[in-house]
Amino acid sequence: MKRILSRLFAFALVAVLGLTGCGGEGMGADGLSGNYRQDTIAVVETLRTAIELPADAPNLPEVRTQARQQINAFSARYRRTAGASSLSSFATMQTALNALAGHYSSYPNRPIPAKLKTRLEQEFKQVEMALRREAA
Repeated sequence: MKRILSRLFAFALVAVLGLTGCGGEGMGADGLSGNYRQDTIAVVETLRTAIELPADAPNLPEVRTQARQQINAFSARYRRTAGASSLSSFATMQTALNALAGHYSSYPNRPIPAKLKTRLEQEFKQVEMALRREAA
């Protein structure tokens, strides 16, 4: 009897832990919800904050770290998703993410140049327009 109860308890524990990890609502471990449109808008806003932050801001390292994590999480989640990777908003978003990630990798302690800021802002606007077009 003790053996049966032990196995039943173990099975129940595995089931609860397994189903808890499969929840479709809320944020995942990477901070993304799984909804491409919402995640894209959230990443754009995070990156805009990181870009507009002055070079002497006290929280610059934390914001840059968060931006890099968002870039990696977004790319990892949606790169191989057929529904997202075929969208024009995704292609433009990847271009912007690659440009910013390249700057952070090559020049981690330098401020973002004005030319790159202008280009990123232009691409973010294109992403937002494409998201509106794709939603209609």
